[in-house]
Amino acid sequence: MRDHQPAPGHPDRRLSTKEAAELLGVKPETVYAYVSRGQLSSRRTPGGRGSTFDAKEVEALARRNRRESGGSPGAGGELSVRTRLTLIDKDRYYYRGVDATELAARHPYEEVAEWLWTGRLLAGTAFTAPAASVEAARRAVDALPEHSGPTDRLRVAAVAAAVADPLRFDLTEEAVLGTARILIPTLVAALPPGRPTHRDEGSLARRLWARLTARPVDEAKLRVLDTALGLLVDHDLAASTLAVRVAASARAHPYAAVSAGLGVIEGPLHGAASGLAHRLLEEVLDLGDAGPVIAQELRAGRRIPGLGHRLYPGEDPRARALFALLEDIPDAAPALAAARDIVTTTARHSPLHANVDLALGVLTASFGMEAAAGETIFAVARTAGWIAHALEEYGERPLRMRPSGHYVGPRPPQHLP
Repeated sequence: MRDHQPAPGHPDRRLSTKEAAELLGVKPETVYAYVSRGQLSSRRTPGGRGSTFDAKEVEALARRNRRESGGSPGAGGELSVRTRLTLIDKDRYYYRGVDATELAARHPYEEVAEWLWTGRLLAGTAFTAPAASVEAARRAVDALPEHSGPTDRLRVAAVAAAVADPLRFDLTEEAVLGTARILIPTLVAALPPGRPTHRDEGSLARRLWARLTARPVDEAKLRVLDTALGLLVDHDLAASTLAVRVAASARAHPYAAVSAGLGVIEGPLHGAASGLAHRLLEEVLDLGDAGPVIAQELRAGRRIPGLGHRLYPGEDPRARALFALLEDIPDAAPALAAARDIVTTTARHSPLHANVDLALGVLTASFGMEAAAGETIFAVARTAGWIAHALEEYGERPLRMRPSGHYVGPRPPQHLP
């Protein structure tokens, strides 16, 4: 076949499947997957025993894949997703091009969510849930065992709210946004209240506060919680967000997509990490010194929670923003001092900066919340980001989130066992 091909560099040169796969850094099967997705065109060879591909088209796809995968060879761009939502760049991050820390500092959570969803700031926007949705979620959550964790409750609440919504399968943008504005307050309302006399009134942050602690709230403390929610709305393709996009790619409805995200954040390396940081802070506060606590963690072979982030060589901007607000809260002074002690002590072993999990740990430890409260804050906040990513994915080709497996097992045929 190649004897009759134009010379390299000729505008009409075509590549065999093997040549195209080598240029793209993928398996031959993936080349045909690109064809089925409309990313490459192919032409059958004479005799019908294979296909050829336009060399310029393959080279353009290879360049695009390298850009989208950060230049890593062989990545094939299969796990790279175009998004207009969040950019992380040089120890800062942006929601639709706007500095996320500034946006969260100046606008309540509901307005930050609307910005991420629509690109519009709707001043004074409020989220409310219909009584039927709240009642269904509460009944389901109340039936759980007493030892159930916060993510257990939120997952069950999401499923119950879905069953109560006959329009959940409507995936138009207007319907999905309507679902989001109902689901988030439903999740909060389904949580057991911290005070028996609590009434669901005010901003979402105020309602959530009363679910997390029995302590009264003032405007300064409420601002810290509201800012934390805004800071945590989205963070590009974190593990839970990728799960949401996979579900949305299969056209799961928004409640189911959010449930997929909730199923991922329970891991200690994701949404539950702030609880580990909370417990570490309490140990340091009890002993009055981070030294022996850090020594015990390292002796046990455990990583120190609340430190370092693979996307930020410096300090996590979310932690920096929360620490600045907590500086003005007298109740937070002991936990802040313990956090500084942890960072300073660990720096002698490994110069890692504080991340948002340590900041959340300071918040929850300072305001009389349980260790798992940070996980609740994270999940409620991130629900808005998950909805934004689901909306983007609903606009893409269905079932595109399907990477190819690289089989490394025994080669067939094998004898039957």
